[in-house]
Amino acid sequence: MTHQAPAAALPVIVNPAQLADPTPFGYSTAVLAPATGRLAFISGQGGQDATGGLSPDFAAQVRQAYANLGAVLAALGAGPARVIRLTVYVVDHDMSKLGVLSEAVIEMFGDRLPAQTLVPVPKLALDPMLFEVDAVALID
Repeated sequence: MTHQAPAAALPVIVNPAQLADPTPFGYSTAVLAPATGRLAFISGQGGQDATGGLSPDFAAQVRQAYANLGAVLAALGAGPARVIRLTVYVVDHDMSKLGVLSEAVIEMFGDRLPAQTLVPVPKLALDPMLFEVDAVALID
């Protein structure tokens, strides 16, 4: 089902000057949703391709998970600019993965970075999953 959302005000990004700039790490400090509109709560998207296959490569799973999130947004009649919040789950997170994560989120969201929280986890729903992202988006 495809929902065509009417034009609506974009969420407002807030990065207070007295705090460190979060944008190099791919997130905004806060995002304010307009008073009107509906919120979509998008289930966690992993790195599975259309056949359910998972690459063993962390970066490949991250890219695929964001592509999957983009497909869900499109099905809702929205795009990345409508995402207010992300939660990302990373198996065995370490600092070497932060660059991959930041690059992927900046590639998808550009300068309209959503608020975001990274949660290190020991494992996800499927043993080969290394990454998952869920989202809250403003639909209209």
